Amino acid sequence: MERKLSSMEIFVGTSGYQFEDWFGTVYPESLRRKDVLEYYSHELGFNCVELNYTYYRLPSFFTSRAIVKKVPEGFKFAVRSYREMTHDIWQDEERKKIKDTSDIFDLFIEGILPLKEEGKLGPVLLQFPYSFWPSEETLRYLEFCKEKLSDFDVVVEFRNRAWVKKDIFDFLKKFNLGYCIVDEPKIRGLHPLVPALTSKTGYIRLHGRNPRWFEAEKEERYNYFYNEQELREVLSKVKKVFEEAEKTYIFFNNCTGGSALKNALMLKRILGLLKDLNSAQKKALSMP
Repeated sequence: MERKLSSMEIFVGTSGYQFEDWFGTVYPESLRRKDVLEYYSHELGFNCVELNYTYYRLPSFFTSRAIVKKVPEGFKFAVRSYREMTHDIWQDEERKKIKDTSDIFDLFIEGILPLKEEGKLGPVLLQFPYSFWPSEETLRYLEFCKEKLSDFDVVVEFRNRAWVKKDIFDFLKKFNLGYCIVDEPKIRGLHPLVPALTSKTGYIRLHGRNPRWFEAEKEERYNYFYNEQELREVLSKVKKVFEEAEKTYIFFNNCTGGSALKNALMLKRILGLLKDLNSAQKKALSMP
């Protein structure tokens, strides 16, 4: 029996919330940088955000304690793992042996504890790079990651399509690891959109469809705006995930020029989660 949308827990937001090119495009130019999270959550009405700064530096206990006070009840922070947990993990150039990252995991956990203690922590996202391939070593590492994060809701994102195998999905289910559904350019080797659910949590990241993915600089790679038809097509493919998951998170990572925020508002309207636009939402959608 299909569940009604009203009975589902759906969180829609963006991957990060503070970018310089968002001021004057989706945020008022005059908005103070220290007030951005309040504006994002209270004025624009988002119920979640994916923290991306935690990839570049370890999360700070004091920063987490500060930001958790800026958002309303029911708001969730998904947290992207630090790069030394997913990217800078190899002992050798041949990528045959993975380092001991136990201490890094301990520091990461310490940094996000205030979010958990306040009931505002969503999933921890382990986003692995294109160079992370399935092997005995990498599967053992995924087991290790889950062991270290046993008290957390963990979701894994792969960039390489070599992971699209039944035995990999069975592996994720066995260890209660969530699977991140991705929408990316249809380029050979990149992970395709596969509407799979391997834990109680549905998790979807929309990166845009820029065909220059591998050649472009980071800002240009994610320079893409989804039209309404494209958003509806994605929703039709992940419909079953919405129906079966306890909670579903959808994050837009096409952040260049504020496209992610506009697309997130558009998606909320399509889903019926945003019926009457307030002045801040109208302004964000109408800005160039």
